[in-house]
Amino acid sequence: MTKKKILLITPSRIIARGISSILEEHGGFAIETVLTDLSRENEATVRDSMADIVIVDPVIFDYAARPSGRNRISDLTEAAVVAAPTSLTDDESIKSYDETISIYDTPASVISKLRNSLSHSSGKAAAENREELSAREKEILVCVAKGMLNKEIADRFHISIYTVITHRKNITRKTGIKTVAGLTVYALLNNLIDPASVE
Repeated sequence: MTKKKILLITPSRIIARGISSILEEHGGFAIETVLTDLSRENEATVRDSMADIVIVDPVIFDYAARPSGRNRISDLTEAAVVAAPTSLTDDESIKSYDETISIYDTPASVISKLRNSLSHSSGKAAAENREELSAREKEILVCVAKGMLNKEIADRFHISIYTVITHRKNITRKTGIKTVAGLTVYALLNNLIDPASVE
């Protein structure tokens, strides 16, 4: 059985070792990467990661940013996001996560919650797949179908390349299409572009 990959973001080495130890003993999961914060460099690591689950201590976010912490991670990856708070965190901030593990949970409970986060995340992804593309996503899709590069799209709409990448991930998630050729066909079938405009 293939182990599910976990990316762990916590400033505490003790917590990182504890979670790693639990996962080694109980199998099914493996720590792929451990980060201590979510700096711009580490955002790239999360974005490029193939992790199935991101476990994060909300303390890495400034107090005012904690309610939107889960969304910040979701903008970088489609992995399930599990909170592992080491300090008091308000309930509203925690509710947005797929699951929450406590430092007081038993190892069996931690494993159960991680498994639950995967099913919660996949159920949510299936619901999100039924969403329609937003107006901006349609504009980005048209540009992709016309062969424009991320930088060209970013310049055209005066947005960052990271925002373009996020839009492209959302388009892929919502349509289920991963290739440029497939997205081009999708755009043609949905009358988003004129066949003559495709190179």
